This record gives sequence, C-alpha cells and structure tokens, in this order.
Amino acid sequence: MYELDGEIIRNMSRNELADIRNRKIGFVFQSYNLLPRTTAVENVELPLLYNNTLTNKQIRERALEALEMVGLSDRLDHTPAQLSGGQQQRVAIARSLVNDPRVILADEATGNLDMKTSYEVMSIFQELNRHGKTIVFVTHEQEIAEFSSRTITFRDGLLIKDTNNENIQDAAVSLENYEELEEVWV
Repeated sequence: MYELDGEIIRNMSRNELADIRNRKIGFVFQSYNLLPRTTAVENVELPLLYNNTLTNKQIRERALEALEMVGLSDRLDHTPAQLSGGQQQRVAIARSLVNDPRVILADEATGNLDMKTSYEVMSIFQELNRHGKTIVFVTHEQEIAEFSSRTITFRDGLLIKDTNNENIQDAAVSLENYEELEEVWV
C-alpha cells in the first residue's frame, strides 16, 4: 500500500487512478511523445483538456506559463519538426508541469540530448525541485545523476545502492562552464 499526497492509492478505480496521474504526476519521456502536427502550446495544453473545471482561456494561460518557465515563449506556434531536440524536451517538460503536479517522473529525459542541452534540462529540473517539486529522474549517466540530492541504483531489478549525495552539482554552473569552454573551442 502507498499514499500519494495523502491519498491511499490501493483501492482506487481506473478512473480515479487516471485522475491522480493527470493531476498529481507529470511525465517526461525520453522520446518526448509530442504530437507531430500539433504546436508547442497545443502539446502543452493536452493534459488540461481532461480538466473540466478550466475554461479554454485558463487552459491557454496555463500552457503559456509552462512554456515561459522552460524558456520557450518564443516558439509557441512551432510544431515538433520545427524544434530542436532540446526544445522538444522542454515542451515535454512544460507539458508535465501544466497541471502543477506534486511529482514529476522523467525517464531518460537527457538520453537523446547533447551535453549542453542536458545541462539546460537538468537546470530546469533543479529549479523545479527548489520550488517544491519532487523529481524522480531515471538515467544511465553518472554525470547527470550528480545533479540530484539522492541516487538510487538498481541492477537487474534489484536495489543495490541508495545514496544521499553530499556534493550536489549545480547544472546552471555546469552550463556556464560548458559555454565558457565552448567559446574557447570556437
């Protein structure tokens, strides 16, 4: 048995579980899972379409706020094909935030990204965590795991290590350092 935000999950119906997933959990997928013919703002609005308490205006406002949070307010009307991989991932993060969930589950959210964009994404997650969001981040990259306060290591489905990180790396600082090196390389 487990609770999520004070609600016992065990005996909930499928509809109740779907409601919990929509309201309390945000999902960020490695492959973004954006609808290809839908703009960034429309992709972010999708989870809100199941909330019958919001007006169309409120839905649009929330989607715009979420895209602003991830630095994409200038790409609202772009489809996924018109966005870089990092921008697509930020749209996916905005979509995960739009319902103001308690927990965000991110599955290999930097797996398809270059290092600079990975730092940008991790910086967003760290900022969200500082503002009270619980982030559960799956990664195979040790360098990415160093941005978290706790690392739980599994092998073949078994827990082999649970560590509180003493020296949490700051993704924003790593990004700045990377950009400084990038200037030297060019």
